[in-house]
Amino acid sequence: MISTLDFDNACPGSSIPTETQFQSWIDAAVRATDEFRKVAGKPVNVSIRIVDEDESAQLNSNYRSKNYPTNVLSFSSEVPEAVVELLEEVPLGDLVICAPVVAREAQEHDKTEVNHWAHMVIHGVLHLSGLDHQNDAEAEQMETLETQILATLGIADPYQDRR
Repeated sequence: MISTLDFDNACPGSSIPTETQFQSWIDAAVRATDEFRKVAGKPVNVSIRIVDEDESAQLNSNYRSKNYPTNVLSFSSEVPEAVVELLEEVPLGDLVICAPVVAREAQEHDKTEVNHWAHMVIHGVLHLSGLDHQNDAEAEQMETLETQILATLGIADPYQDRR
């Protein structure tokens, strides 16, 4: 087993992918990162909470000082290595994904919702694994890896319009 998922949908009524789909996207992202090699033999645990725009905006404001809802927020686990060695699973962190923002972005970018959900989960897991996009070089590295992972799932390059 590559990963385990703790899942909480606080936005019922939205068209949310299945937990099995979320699990497969997490596995694909973890497999492509150094995290997988570091924790060989132990599954990585990721928590995902699906939220509405109000909760997303509140969290984005509290943690990033940005006063609007966003598609995905990543909160890396900061468990000391000595503690991780004692655990059966390695806590990678938490993702908070805003269902209305994902739906809106998918429509705006003429993508299927499920493909955009996959992209957001993979993007978030890469953040949890230590990747970022604060400068052009980091963005290029992260976007390239996202594109490669998505391709293994049969999903087109989400950045092709920008390239």
